Amino acid sequence: MSARTLIIDDDAAVRDALTLVLEAGGYDVRAAADGGSGLMLAEQFGPDIILTDIIMPGCEGIETILTLKARHPGIAVIAMSGGGRVGNRDYLELAREVGADGILEKPFDADALLDMVQAHLRR
Repeated sequence: MSARTLIIDDDAAVRDALTLVLEAGGYDVRAAADGGSGLMLAEQFGPDIILTDIIMPGCEGIETILTLKARHPGIAVIAMSGGGRVGNRDYLELAREVGADGILEKPFDADALLDMVQAHLRR
């Protein structure tokens, strides 16, 4: 059985690209366009691992990570971001501090994505 993977990202092109890479890697993938719909999909789909963007409209990534970790502490969450700062703190470092198990700085290549997902699924 392939691992269930949930992608949460407001950029449709990013969702599509990640879906293609992960499906080619043998994963069962679902995707959501924002944190709110991602949280609902996590309840329905029961993912083994979740990849979430940080900067999104509505329920943004930090709030999404906090909620996911409160509801599903055993599911690995990988935070992704292409930039931005909160004061002097990097969004990805903030994501790690609130519970993200791994971080990926955009842009990243397919191998980095697959390596990160595989490493966290083995834990």
